[in-house]
Amino acid sequence: MNVDPTPDQQGFIRAAIASGRLERPEDAALEAFSMWEERERKRAQIIADVNLAEASLARGDGLVITEESMRQLARDVAARGRARLAAEKH
Repeated sequence: MNVDPTPDQQGFIRAAIASGRLERPEDAALEAFSMWEERERKRAQIIADVNLAEASLARGDGLVITEESMRQLARDVAARGRARLAAEKH
């Protein structure tokens, strides 16, 4: 496979080689492929997570978020934090 970087990309590659960040132009392609692979793995995980969330909602497992439910959540988190601090003191 032959890949022809754009002039701007070639400039980035030359700068990376000059700074010692890369040793050869091929390293830029390998790094780009690695970054692409990682991005695609994250994308697949996000899609899987969204599918799980949608299935959960379809089963009726979701919660309705209201101002009051958010206030209650904040109170619960604060109470757990206070309880943890009290336990750590003893």
